Amino acid sequence: METYATVKGQIVIPAALRHKYGIKSGTKIIVTDTEDGILLKPVTEEYLKNLQGSLKGKGGLKILQQERAREREKES
Repeated sequence: METYATVKGQIVIPAALRHKYGIKSGTKIIVTDTEDGILLKPVTEEYLKNLQGSLKGKGGLKILQQERAREREKES
């Protein structure tokens, strides 16, 4: 599949992929820079359910707080 970026850098995710991954209007998308290119991960209810309990006992809260602090610094 192919899509194009607009002048603002926006892209259209093809309908077949939106349906397959449960992407609806307002769905948050995690954008990650990888060695192979850009990875887009939709944050859907299913994604969140799969994460539930995955960080238990691994300092997940501290990591989350650090990430949020970094995001706040970038926005300032």
